Amino acid sequence: MEERKLYTLLVYSENVAGILNQVTAVFTRRQVNIESLNVSASSIPGVHKYTITAWSSDEDQIVKIVRQIEKKIDVVKANFFTDEQLFIRESGLYKLSTPMVLENPEISRTIRRFQASMIEVNPTYTIVQMHGVTEDIISLFRALDTFGCVLQYTRSGRIAVTRGMQEQVSEFLESRQENG
Repeated sequence: MEERKLYTLLVYSENVAGILNQVTAVFTRRQVNIESLNVSASSIPGVHKYTITAWSSDEDQIVKIVRQIEKKIDVVKANFFTDEQLFIRESGLYKLSTPMVLENPEISRTIRRFQASMIEVNPTYTIVQMHGVTEDIISLFRALDTFGCVLQYTRSGRIAVTRGMQEQVSEFLESRQENG
């Protein structure tokens, strides 16, 4: 059996209502679960960027998903990438019990070892923030969880940029303008 791999799809669309539903429906029809989803404005005015991650053991399945997404009227461009092709970051927030943090200095050492930051401390809870790759965000959670001090935990969806000089959608739009 082929090993499952995490793929990141970068989808660019016009900013219209309902496009997110159309994009996620493609995954549903193919029975592929979305691991994370982040939507924001892109560097191109009027164009939004969807960063979607999904696990698959079949690259052909991901190719088909990208093709189906690109067929949507309001989608400008869609591509898929492996982690090596992207610069990736996520954020994690950890709400910890302040009394437990104060009584166990190893918790603070763990936070520093992961290069995370305490961004709020009050008598009840301490908020820790970390930016980095998914594995590090999850590793800090697991390390803190062993102390039994985690009250809440969440991580953002992945944000990513390609390792090239500009977004591929920029090249696509430029060539479309030249030919149109």
